[in-house]
Amino acid sequence: MKATPFRATALLLALSINASVAFAHGDVTPQAVDTSSLPQLGEQWREENPFRGNSEAIRIGSSAYTQNCARCHGIEAISGGIAPDLRKLDKDCVNQKIETKKQACIKDIDQYFLTSARRGKVRNGAVYMPPFEGTLSQEAMWSIRAYLDTRREVK
Repeated sequence: MKATPFRATALLLALSINASVAFAHGDVTPQAVDTSSLPQLGEQWREENPFRGNSEAIRIGSSAYTQNCARCHGIEAISGGIAPDLRKLDKDCVNQKIETKKQACIKDIDQYFLTSARRGKVRNGAVYMPPFEGTLSQEAMWSIRAYLDTRREVK
């Protein structure tokens, strides 16, 4: 098959598109977070966010989110479409009218968030989100969750 300018252009375009898809998430190497100003939570992972509403945890979580999550989930948790919009993470919970159901829902979302952050997201061998356990402490992960509570969008 003889190379033509059209075929060469098509090949370059295809390679360019594949490269941009492959690198869409950019450098997602987890960055350590200093949580020394927060109460240490110990080895046992908590089932619910112990830092909900804690202003120092929210401050740390904002910085930790920017360093570790914003590349994919968007600045200030406003997704550009690459990954889920984390402002809507618990939207079903906050609209719940029955308080006991609301609290159970929030606990479930806390567990979903923590499992996702610790283990990452992998489908069919493709890494959609790296695992952060081993790089981010429990305190850092819960701080990010506390920050996300402040970014909540309810509709």
